[in-house]
Amino acid sequence: MAKVGSDQKTNAVRMLDQAGIGYELRQYDVDEADLSAEMVAAKIGLPQEQVFKTLIADGDQTGYLFALLPAGTELDPRSLAAASGNKKVDLVPLRDVQTVTGYVRGGVSPLAAKKPYPVYIDETVQLWDVVSISAGMRGLQVLLAPDDLICITNATLDDLIRLTVSR
Repeated sequence: MAKVGSDQKTNAVRMLDQAGIGYELRQYDVDEADLSAEMVAAKIGLPQEQVFKTLIADGDQTGYLFALLPAGTELDPRSLAAASGNKKVDLVPLRDVQTVTGYVRGGVSPLAAKKPYPVYIDETVQLWDVVSISAGMRGLQVLLAPDDLICITNATLDDLIRLTVSR
């Protein structure tokens, strides 16, 4: 398990500073065997619905784009495709995530990525006063107001969650 230094400033955090956006940083011990957003939520003491994981997808019309979803949910690729003007979107293979975003798996942030890809956030983000996203490295989350996240990423909100049917 690795621990982040308390003076750690990532490019994502610097971006928030430059924009004058208020935030709180929360550190947690990284478990390389479980990098899930669900585990992050437990470690930083927030409900899963308030911790948003960042996925990178590739649209057949638009190219790469970010999708932010609450922990414990699954992306509905058809919904993301429709929201982003694509016929089809595929998640980027894990082996390519760092090359595309500049971030390692478990530390991907929509802030200060390698390139400013379009951002789509599940509409449930508006249910909270504060949400958590990766601060751009494993072991560090940034908590901020949803409106600030939407503004700084120029995000589009839509229903991106796949509904699961119990049988």
